[in-house]
Amino acid sequence: MTVRGDDDALLGDPGPGDPRPGDSGPGGPGPGGPGLGGEHGAAVPGDALTAQILDAAREQFTTFGLRRSTVDDVARRAGVSRVTVYRRIGSKDSLVSACLLREYHRFLADVDDAVADLPTVEERLVEGFTVVLRHIRSHPLVGGLLRLEPETMLPYLTVESGPAFLAVRGYLVDRLRQARLAEGQPESDPTPVAELMVRITVSFLLNPVSAFELDDDDRVRDFALRYLVPLLGR
Repeated sequence: MTVRGDDDALLGDPGPGDPRPGDSGPGGPGPGGPGLGGEHGAAVPGDALTAQILDAAREQFTTFGLRRSTVDDVARRAGVSRVTVYRRIGSKDSLVSACLLREYHRFLADVDDAVADLPTVEERLVEGFTVVLRHIRSHPLVGGLLRLEPETMLPYLTVESGPAFLAVRGYLVDRLRQARLAEGQPESDPTPVAELMVRITVSFLLNPVSAFELDDDDRVRDFALRYLVPLLGR
């Protein structure tokens, strides 16, 4: 299920010098981190105007949800035209994806802060998993949509989650590799472990009904210690 509507129709060809959907602007990667997904996962410009549009989208989607929101609503909040939103970011689906991906980058920055002083990769993994679940569940946009519109959010965590999935997996690969090097461990590819961790996290977010009781931080930490840490193969 997607949230496309009439306002996703093609809005005309960009004029000379106007960015097309997903073109990179002078600001480089999208706000909040590289690789904000635009049309078909292309990079979204990272300038102030794009940030203004994404701020408006976050406020609109948090207040009214995805089903009741249109590109016109976001454009009005941002103080720009509908055409500008389309040319900067793309269709409504692309706007939702870019908005969510920016929030995911912010989650990862919070994870970095939370684990910065922990000495081992095991401790960082346990605390990072705990922070991610807590932040997403309590987040006014992502957590709110998962509670109120789970069927609308489903594509953005599954079939249409490509840019976000790759960004989060890439983050974990980088952090696991850095931790192994810092501890003097042999070089190995952490991609399979990182992918399993992302998929496990998404599974719990999409379907919280489980034999595992993860309703507080201590239980989440215990789960991560028992079942995620062994994935490191140490």
